[in-house]
Amino acid sequence: MPFPADVSIRGYGVRVVALVAVLSGLYRHSTRMVQSAMQDIFGITMCLGTVNKLKLEASDAIESAVLEAKTYVQNSPVVGADETSFNQGNVDGSNSKNKKAWLWVGVTPLVTFFQITLSRCTDTAKNLLGENFGGILNSDRYAAYNWVGLEQRQLCWAHLKREFIKISERSGVSQEIGNALVKQQEKLFELWHRVRDGTLSRREFQLLVPEIRNAIKSSLQEAADYEIGAQEKTPLAKTVRTCRQIFKFEQALWLFVEVEAVEPTNNAAERAIRPAVIWRRTSFGSQTKAGSNFVARMLTVVTTLKSQRRNVLEFMTQAVSAKRQSQERGRGAEGMGSRGETPYILGWGLKQGRIICPLNHNVRKILIHKLEKS
Repeated sequence: MPFPADVSIRGYGVRVVALVAVLSGLYRHSTRMVQSAMQDIFGITMCLGTVNKLKLEASDAIESAVLEAKTYVQNSPVVGADETSFNQGNVDGSNSKNKKAWLWVGVTPLVTFFQITLSRCTDTAKNLLGENFGGILNSDRYAAYNWVGLEQRQLCWAHLKREFIKISERSGVSQEIGNALVKQQEKLFELWHRVRDGTLSRREFQLLVPEIRNAIKSSLQEAADYEIGAQEKTPLAKTVRTCRQIFKFEQALWLFVEVEAVEPTNNAAERAIRPAVIWRRTSFGSQTKAGSNFVARMLTVVTTLKSQRRNVLEFMTQAVSAKRQSQERGRGAEGMGSRGETPYILGWGLKQGRIICPLNHNVRKILIHKLEKS
């Protein structure tokens, strides 16, 4: 005899699935800790295998929302990108060569997208940003991003500052060049902070920057002109190679001066990726591709909803409920009402291959205004 329509055949309700996902994905508890928490706090008993099954169900439930986030990021005017190493095992045979995995992030003010891959190459960066990426990329100098034109790039000044300080701590010519670079960087950010606090107009800032830019360019050129051997490993050789590389990207150091929406650092992406680093350290990564998908999807959902001041547990509950209803009605069934639709990660999303709400600047401004009022 079949179960009544309002009774789930799965044994655990949608709220339990959402709780397991939140305990693991938001609070970064291990599988055993999730098992203990469900027993001790809620009186719900489950084995470790069930915890993993519920995590995978939650992961499947938010797949479409995460794809929506990816599309949003790829169509955004400014994106911060970063990557860090991750551990993925070979329990399911998906990493037979025991490659190092990499966790990538694309950050915007309202939406953040994560992905975990077994590659750190250019193709993976293109998959993150979209091969036809037309926005501005804020990143470090990692070569995988070099397919993006310099006119679309803002290099992170926090990374540059560290490079300049390293150079200044070497002896001889390197120290002189490094001190000059550090001095100009400090002048630049003293002015930038005044722009941020309103004591200097952007127009005045733009008029003052060329002098600093010329001084930095001159110091980089001075270092780049030194002759060094191909295999030379002296402190001066390190300085010359670093300055030559930075000089090639000199055009990409200054976009933040002209474009108001662009920050001079990539701190937003580095902050976004920090919880993933903690997760990696406490859990030692994942053992399967499905586990990596869970990590990336939950990081996407948690980080995005936090930036929108939305409740993660409620979103996960709605997503799991919608997925179950969709499965029970049959995949691709016609006439599925709103009760069976996955909640949108931005209140809008993809349906039948099209974007319901245009991802344009005015729409984002309206949503930001609403979020600030709430």
